[in-house]
Amino acid sequence: MNSNRHGIDTLTNNEVTNISKKGIWVLISNKEYFIPFSSYPIFQKATIEQILNFKMLSPNQLHWDQLDCDIELTALENPQQFPLYYH
Repeated sequence: MNSNRHGIDTLTNNEVTNISKKGIWVLISNKEYFIPFSSYPIFQKATIEQILNFKMLSPNQLHWDQLDCDIELTALENPQQFPLYYH
């Protein structure tokens, strides 16, 4: 019998850790990322419940279903490589 793990681990430590005047901090697999409102203005008018309700679509992609918003971790790690912003 083969007991290799398949798919992505959905039970990892993924959560919103802080919401400030300038943006949102999320913890993904023990690494924190900042999502600035200036780059992702959809979050400025979102409710706390909408912001907290996200999931991982892949190991590199965050998804907020209620906001219809996806963000790749690569864009948060290297924003200078992604000059286009979410509108």
